[in-house]
Amino acid sequence: MDGNDLKELRELVEFLKANEIAEFDLERSDMKVRIKFTGDAPAPVPAGAPAPALDMAQLSKLLAGTQAAAVAAPAAMVALPTAAVSAPAPVAAAVPTADPNAGLSLQNSPIVGTFYDAPAPGAEPFVKIGDQVQVGTVLCIVEAMKLMNEIESEFAGEVVRVAAIPGQPVEYGQPLFAIKPR
Repeated sequence: MDGNDLKELRELVEFLKANEIAEFDLERSDMKVRIKFTGDAPAPVPAGAPAPALDMAQLSKLLAGTQAAAVAAPAAMVALPTAAVSAPAPVAAAVPTADPNAGLSLQNSPIVGTFYDAPAPGAEPFVKIGDQVQVGTVLCIVEAMKLMNEIESEFAGEVVRVAAIPGQPVEYGQPLFAIKPR
């Protein structure tokens, strides 16, 4: 197995993950490969993310048909010798899931920084789940470059979810709070 085959296999795994395909069979004149993701459907791979790490020696043995075992990867990926591969199973259609943010207004971070839900360590949070807020109510602080920036609500309504963790970094545009409008 040469480097191009490994590159193609990595691209295939990324494609399957990105399109949430749970099972795949590949047949060539010299090999057959079966990839099956176990558990929940794999999370999509962000564009530009590195390919999953594969144990090259073990993968080469598997594709040469000398050994049948699982390859260490984020999801279970199994390559079987030609004689052991069964017919491909049909892939079930994806069932659409309800949007957890439907009907909610998301208060996003206007800057990159560190999220704090209270004015000081040990102090009560600015808002809690179930609190009613008005436009302009201080929801949290995002610290950026040693400056404490108070983030005010852009919406009036009830706080139904705090989407950030105190003391953890947040990105520009990242949801901080979900507010149910009145």
